[in-house]
Amino acid sequence: MNRVYLGLGSNAARDYHLQRGLDALNELGSNLQVSPVFESDAVGMLGKRFYNLVAVLDTRLSLTDLNAALKAIEAACGRREAKVPGRITLDIDILTYGELTGVHAGLQLPRAEILRNAFVLWPLALLAPEVILPGTERTCAQHWAAWQGAQQLWPVAFVWHDRVLTPDALLLAAQSRAAL
Repeated sequence: MNRVYLGLGSNAARDYHLQRGLDALNELGSNLQVSPVFESDAVGMLGKRFYNLVAVLDTRLSLTDLNAALKAIEAACGRREAKVPGRITLDIDILTYGELTGVHAGLQLPRAEILRNAFVLWPLALLAPEVILPGTERTCAQHWAAWQGAQQLWPVAFVWHDRVLTPDALLLAAQSRAAL
């Protein structure tokens, strides 16, 4: 079994596509766990705000087969059909695959955007605070504590199959900061 961390994002029918993506991921492996959901401005493109989250699961799929399965999930959600610039129905990126580092099957692991983008690093740090990011000597929580970017994130109330993904405490903390 391989432990895999995945980044998910959507800026078109966000709730619907993230729910479909999580349902499909639940079929790809076992022990699926999901971070809180955050809203962020689009990065690297003009478009509506995204909902983002990180998921982890254990899978027997090879890296190549996993990547193909994720592309099929994206396609089933209309990703390849959506030719509207700035509209992403569902994006699923492999952040880490076990302890692999470097380029494997055409993918850079761990994915470089982990340390660049708050919409990946903060949910990852909440989901796996004590996990050491492959190729580094720091935990995800330590990377988040040292993050110096300017992106803003807003926690979003989100429920998937009666599971509250974003805890009330996180939502209240965000509201308190916004009120200051």
